[in-house]
Amino acid sequence: MASFFSDFGLMWYLEELNKKEFMNFKGFLKQEILQLGLKQISWPEVRKASREELANLLLKHYEEKQTWDMTFNIFQKLNRKDLIERAESELAGHPKLYRDHLKTKVTHYDFRAFNISIQDFFRKKFTKDDSDYFENLLLSQRTEMKPHMVFMYGVAGIGKTLLLKKFMLAWLEGQVIQNKFSYIFYFCCQDLKQLKTASLADLISREWPSPSAPIEEILSQPEKLLFIIDSLERMECDLLEQESELCDNCMEKKPVNILISSLLRRKILPQSSILISATPGKFEKIQDMIECTDVKIIKGFKERHIKTYFHIMIHDRNKAQEAFSLVRENEQLFTLCQAPVLCWMVITCLKNEIEKGRDPVSICQRTTSLYTTHIFNLFIPQSAQYPSKESQAQLQSLCSLAAEGMWTDTFMFNEEALRRNGIVDSDIPTLLDIGMLGKIRESENFYIFLHPSVQEVCAAIFYLLKSHDDHPSQDVKCIETLMFMFLTKVKVQWVFLGCFIFGLLHKSELEKLEVFFGYHLSQKIKDKLYQYLETISGNEDLQEEIDGMKFFSCLFELDDEAFLVQAMNCMEQIRFMAKDYSDIIIAANCLKHCSTLKKLSFSTENVLIEELEKSYMEKVLDCWNHMCSVFIRSKDIEVLQIKDTNFKEKIFQVLYESLMYPSFTLKGLMINNVTFFDGEHMFFELIQNCSLEYLNLSRSFLSPREVKQLCEILIQAECKMEKLV
Repeated sequence: MASFFSDFGLMWYLEELNKKEFMNFKGFLKQEILQLGLKQISWPEVRKASREELANLLLKHYEEKQTWDMTFNIFQKLNRKDLIERAESELAGHPKLYRDHLKTKVTHYDFRAFNISIQDFFRKKFTKDDSDYFENLLLSQRTEMKPHMVFMYGVAGIGKTLLLKKFMLAWLEGQVIQNKFSYIFYFCCQDLKQLKTASLADLISREWPSPSAPIEEILSQPEKLLFIIDSLERMECDLLEQESELCDNCMEKKPVNILISSLLRRKILPQSSILISATPGKFEKIQDMIECTDVKIIKGFKERHIKTYFHIMIHDRNKAQEAFSLVRENEQLFTLCQAPVLCWMVITCLKNEIEKGRDPVSICQRTTSLYTTHIFNLFIPQSAQYPSKESQAQLQSLCSLAAEGMWTDTFMFNEEALRRNGIVDSDIPTLLDIGMLGKIRESENFYIFLHPSVQEVCAAIFYLLKSHDDHPSQDVKCIETLMFMFLTKVKVQWVFLGCFIFGLLHKSELEKLEVFFGYHLSQKIKDKLYQYLETISGNEDLQEEIDGMKFFSCLFELDDEAFLVQAMNCMEQIRFMAKDYSDIIIAANCLKHCSTLKKLSFSTENVLIEELEKSYMEKVLDCWNHMCSVFIRSKDIEVLQIKDTNFKEKIFQVLYESLMYPSFTLKGLMINNVTFFDGEHMFFELIQNCSLEYLNLSRSFLSPREVKQLCEILIQAECKMEKLV
């Protein structure tokens, strides 16, 4: 067994003493050494020693058991029984053994597979902000609900796994929640889905450093266990199982998705705490099925972090500032840079363009362009103008692999999957060397793409190169099925796939693909997308299923106004949720071209009331004007739903004026969970003047004064209201 006092043992316990206790510890230490007749040490050194220095001094002069015996006696004299109890637990061996093992796993983070400097992302020294955040991570806002079930969500690759591993490291190094948990078990759903069936005991044993885990001891105090379930979207886990399908026995084997559902629905080990991470789409699907004590939104790098990283990677101050400004002006790229590894990719790509003497402006116009430029740069040597035949074949095989992975929900690939898609053993070292693939662990032959979005763009490229019929796997379906599943969010883990397909159809991207692969690409895929639009047109049921934000994002990436107008005028109903400023820009770009809508439903959460710099607030207002122009262009909108939105008066004024346009007639209005800041009077004027037949105010709070106002409107002779909910 590893030494108990190695790493953070003795020093950690000394850190737990306050200043007075630490001074008394030194005094008692002198007595202990004299009573035990041990070799004397330098007392001037002891008097001025810090906690770390004293720990090192004792371990240098005395055997471990002697040091522990003295420390134990002194804690008794200091009346620190809590430290004695904790130390006894540590000395039992199992928690210490597990922590040593977990620390090795946590610090061996996947970024290393791509030769990315891990210290840029994964600081070993924790700031006070880090410690405060982690300490509060499992503090419930609803304190009566115990134990904790905390849900963290953020877009794919934003840094959720990184944050979880930093949290575990902070716990391992004694920085946070030390007394709360004896064990933290980390389960990655991408790994778990490789298993067919397992028991909870099996999952715990897989994390144990030796073949035999002390399951009985571990489970004896379930309230001292924290389970971290990372990347829940990677697993088919919808929490819709019948109660009888779940298990309450830690030793019972079940399909892994049922096992995870049993944990989340508190059927098994209900006294344990759980920390979950997933993408927003997954959170939306299951949020009503689990009882969370708190929800955390993960937003990744802040602007100052992104700017600092540009200056770290691009040493020329002026060029670094120029590159950062380019990205800051493109809200989509800037949002991308909030994900640590994508920030690295963006900067690397811009840096390469600058070093080659090319203008980086052109690749910052569309997100797809930056991805393809980065990928092609990896395959074309610095001194060459074109890729080799071997490189062309390797990328084509990677794209085939990526497509298979998207359809089978696979993001870790074994060597058999690589060979099936045309990647031979001799290709692997090259793909690892250039950074297109990374190896998860040296001991295991599993490979990943740099980021899920890199896998998505490669999968999109496959569809421009080949037909799904040419793929070695029957799981890969046609482009029409892909777009349906993307736009209706059947595959919540497909974040950019459909957008990349549209983005690759832009003239400049098609030219890049043709130059790289050395032949003209078929235009059939664009024809198929036109046909798909015709399928959407007039199909109310299909339009009801489509996620408007996904639809807008595809059209935004294509950047073809004629196609955009045609696509938008296929839609008679749209529902979308704008979660950030970037979404507002994209939605405005599409809605200002729409003239056929009959029903519109939207949510903007807090986007319209965020405190931004004046220049950005002006841009938000400009976009909002474009969005609201849809009520002037689409005169036949009969039903409008606004939900989960907060308005400032100035913002609501724009909406009010658009809805009061003389030729616009609205029959149904749904206002659900909407907050007005000093704009309520306009809302009631709107109800009064719109000649509404249907009004739905569910989940909206009205004060007694506002209820009175509403009643006064409803009893007027000219009021046409037929239904109020």
